Amino acid sequence: MAYTHELVVDCLQFERAFCATKCPFNFDIRDFAGKLQQGRFNVAFRTYQQAVGFPGIVTALCPEPCRSVCPMKDAGGAISLKLLEKASVEYARNTLPDRYNMPRKEKRVAIIGAGISGLACALRLATKKYQVSVFEKTGRIGGHLHQLLSPEIFIEDIELQFTHESYALHLNTEITSLDDLDFDAVYVATGKNGNDFGVERNYEGAFASSRSGVFMGGSLTGADTMEAIANGLAATNAIERYLKINAMNQPEEPSGTKLTIEAIRIVPKELIIPQNGSSFSREEAVEEAKRCLRCTCDACNHYSPMMSYFRKFPKKITEEVEISIHPSSLDGHATVATRLISTCNHCGLCREVCPVNIDTGEFLLKSHRVMREMGKMPWAFHEFYLRDMEFSNEVANLTRLPGGYESGRFLFFPGCQLGASDPGLVMESYQFLLKYYPDTALMLHCCGAPADWGGDGPVHQKVLDKIKYDWIKLGRPTAVFACPTCKLMFHKNLPEIEGKFIYQLIEEKGIVPENRFKGETFCVFDPCAARHETELQNTIRRLAAETGICLESLPMGRNMAECCSYGGHVSIAHPPYAEHMVRKAVSQNEHPYITYCSNCRDIFTKSGKKAVHILDLVFETDSGNCRLLTVSERQSNRLILKNQILDQFWNEGTVMEKPAAELQISSEIKEKLNKSMILESDLMAVIENNEKTGRKIFDPEKNTFTGSHQIGNMTYWVEYRVIRDNVIEVINGYCHRMRVEE
Repeated sequence: MAYTHELVVDCLQFERAFCATKCPFNFDIRDFAGKLQQGRFNVAFRTYQQAVGFPGIVTALCPEPCRSVCPMKDAGGAISLKLLEKASVEYARNTLPDRYNMPRKEKRVAIIGAGISGLACALRLATKKYQVSVFEKTGRIGGHLHQLLSPEIFIEDIELQFTHESYALHLNTEITSLDDLDFDAVYVATGKNGNDFGVERNYEGAFASSRSGVFMGGSLTGADTMEAIANGLAATNAIERYLKINAMNQPEEPSGTKLTIEAIRIVPKELIIPQNGSSFSREEAVEEAKRCLRCTCDACNHYSPMMSYFRKFPKKITEEVEISIHPSSLDGHATVATRLISTCNHCGLCREVCPVNIDTGEFLLKSHRVMREMGKMPWAFHEFYLRDMEFSNEVANLTRLPGGYESGRFLFFPGCQLGASDPGLVMESYQFLLKYYPDTALMLHCCGAPADWGGDGPVHQKVLDKIKYDWIKLGRPTAVFACPTCKLMFHKNLPEIEGKFIYQLIEEKGIVPENRFKGETFCVFDPCAARHETELQNTIRRLAAETGICLESLPMGRNMAECCSYGGHVSIAHPPYAEHMVRKAVSQNEHPYITYCSNCRDIFTKSGKKAVHILDLVFETDSGNCRLLTVSERQSNRLILKNQILDQFWNEGTVMEKPAAELQISSEIKEKLNKSMILESDLMAVIENNEKTGRKIFDPEKNTFTGSHQIGNMTYWVEYRVIRDNVIEVINGYCHRMRVEE
């Protein structure tokens, strides 16, 4: 399974910056600017020196082609790279070239022409310890540099760069035929209109000629001064390849980039002008370097909460996932990305901001399924939610048509979480639908998101099959959703079921109640599942505005919406990350939020952020300010909803079955149980099993019993005290993944 190739073959993370594509030296300007931003002039100079060979000459003559493509040119002014290069030379502690302690090589290379291209080639080859001989027909080195610079400037730089290297220089020595040379390779750099010795360029290899072992570059081939130096430096790679494997096919350096301006976050900032008019002070150089965007495609890492949290790009993520799926450890069980795979919210923001539409979330979801099939995925990350889904679909489920109808135009699918949060909103919504569309069927059921996010393919398919079977029996009605996640899951997995949102039907009927928040300012927090539901987003804003509420936009709204933290059920796999996401979401604006996802509202309310559901406004309910519910209360609400609906709409209300015993639990213990996702019904199951089997430990000092019982894959423990018949006080409760063996 070629994960890396499939996902990141088009990733632009390592695409060259715009400035680098114009620089003939393949200079890593991003790295250079980054070092200067930290005030590290010495290491910045080393980067510059290694790239250009002769920093003094290049600094003096560089025409700065990079400025023409700098994204900052219209946002304060193109980066003054030439002045930054000059600053690195001036403020470096040591400008001597590095000394390389390497053994001398036996291969001999002849360079024809002591112009700047030939000398650049000689410098690199000498640094690699090849035996280099330079032949110059005149009595001086430097070639056309004599027409551009004072000899003192470039001669000093040339001598400085050859400080630790040696080569044979033959002045006043004209080569008239290559046959006169007895060398392993030759670099012809005779300058503009120079002698080409009858050889031609061979474009199948970099700097290659039509004669084996002979390379050519510099002004002879039409290069300008900077390109001539770069030719000489780069030609050494082609020459060395030939010396090692006798091949003339060294690949050409890449010349372009796939990076786009749209992939860069441009922050305008005014150009730094040197006070002395000619060169930067240290402080000025650092400030100008900080203006550099260090152009790279990092939109996913900047906008995606998960990638920014872990500081990882798609390529790194795929590498870690591949190691987990195809481990190379001796026992074959290395799973370095286990938690990472289960930390993704699958919100789709990474794909939204990626210029090449890479969907890392979908990749992680597929990887999760693979690891689950291989038995490598920790079941504890998703078991609670899978059991909760099973409760919704097996215990609290209900699928009905109104009396007297054999099929319906609409099917109201409120989703499991709205009913868990507030049964009243589901009741009000269904009552509204029956008023205007009396043949509307109802389906209390989970859309299957927990199984999808949990990577459990068979369970997920079972849920989908059940929904489709019931939908067909109801006459294939159009689904009406209250939950954007349910709509997204249907679109993705049950595309044959057409759907729309109840909010659009509400707007069509012109329902505009007087609202208690009239005149207050709110922000619409778009659920991530509604990212591409543009009409829905507009409907919600119109409904809110019609109630008299003032709206203010969030920086991350509509198609850029972030997840509230619920997506992917990451709160168990990585609680600190989930908390980070909540803080990030609620801090976007100080005003309260309106949302159209019950999970968003409940999570924000729990964090202390005032939040209301759009249905709270439409039906004038107070559930936006309701108390916080535990996981046990949320399950109970689904049963209450089912019973209320049967009673009100079908006259089939039943008395809800009471538990075998009443559990008395303090608020502190309830909070602890809720945080650990422990249901009170699980505690009751443990106690009933302990009482039935006698497997319990008695503490005479506290007058309590303690026992455990395995439910699913989890082992639950309860410490309890029997107050009287059918009344039990829970002293403590916890769970773990270990199995208790008898």
